[in-house]
Amino acid sequence: MTRAVVRACAAAALWFGLAGAAQAHPHVFVTASEELLFGPDGQVSGVRHAWTFDDMYSAFITQGLAAPGQVATREQLAPLAKTNVQSLAEFAYFTIVKAAGKGSDFGEPTDAWSEESADRRVTLHFTLPLKAPASAARALTLTVYDPTYFVAFTLAEHDPVALVGAPSGCSASVYKPKALDPGETRALNESFFTNLSPGADFGAKLAEKAVVACP
Repeated sequence: MTRAVVRACAAAALWFGLAGAAQAHPHVFVTASEELLFGPDGQVSGVRHAWTFDDMYSAFITQGLAAPGQVATREQLAPLAKTNVQSLAEFAYFTIVKAAGKGSDFGEPTDAWSEESADRRVTLHFTLPLKAPASAARALTLTVYDPTYFVAFTLAEHDPVALVGAPSGCSASVYKPKALDPGETRALNESFFTNLSPGADFGAKLAEKAVVACP
């Protein structure tokens, strides 16, 4: 097993919490830019993700890959991108798409690759096709989150959700989660000191939701 593959496996273990799912949360922070892909029939056919990791996780996964002062290349990051995307299947890709309240199933992800920017942050790109096209005529929702809150997802401040190939008149709005109540805030704060999860599906309470509507 090459050093790159070993590093990819270790990084995936850290990202997905395989080294200890009961540890304090979150451990990895992700800024997500999303694209909803529309087919010729005007229905949503897939989601294209671009997830940028925090500086600490990015530094861990790129350590020793490139020459000092250089950013890691797409080729050097390829084993990590492949391992991460393969591992995502166990977690339903942290992605929920619902059309008229009905959830969508996903096919095998495609076009997986990673890049490191000049500010030394790594972004994972991949496309997640829907097994069956979904209509946005009665409001379609996209949510990206980790139920355990091991990974904290936040939608990008600028252009968080783009509609690619959408029919004229379609729009996307992002809704912030409501504030935690005192008990939930206490559970979250205690999780950082007790090394216990703040609760089952706690990530849903902090998840942002994109709502897409087409005429």
